[in-house]
Amino acid sequence: MLKAAVRLTGADAPGYYRETLPCRRPESAKSARLLVAAALEAWGVGELSCSGMQIVAELVNNSVTHTRSRVVLVAISREGQTVRIRVADKSRDVPVVRRPEDCCEQGRGILMVDALSTSWGYAKKPWGKVVWAELQTTDATFPEEQSA
Repeated sequence: MLKAAVRLTGADAPGYYRETLPCRRPESAKSARLLVAAALEAWGVGELSCSGMQIVAELVNNSVTHTRSRVVLVAISREGQTVRIRVADKSRDVPVVRRPEDCCEQGRGILMVDALSTSWGYAKKPWGKVVWAELQTTDATFPEEQSA
């Protein structure tokens, strides 16, 4: 059974959601998409949902397919106009943009992340890596700030 619940990480951090998901289960990408869609909707920037859900699905699928990690951490945060999606795993292998032949069925994940995001990258950590992608919104404030 997939969890669709989204939880805030703290009362003072309305711009940050996260979930730890099993890495060896392909359905973790669906849970990650639900997390991103719920966060974007809560922030009033649902227009970013299609791109955000595709980005997180590609990043999670890369972790599921290319690592031996047992879990993957998915986080989404927002500061002003920038939404950042992060996927962390215990692999030290870094993502690479590939340009596969038209007949190839795989190898386009990071190419899609590159096309859909305003920027993306990775940070090596002692325990593995974090791959991130950013999206930009035209709304500079959170819904809570607009009503204040």
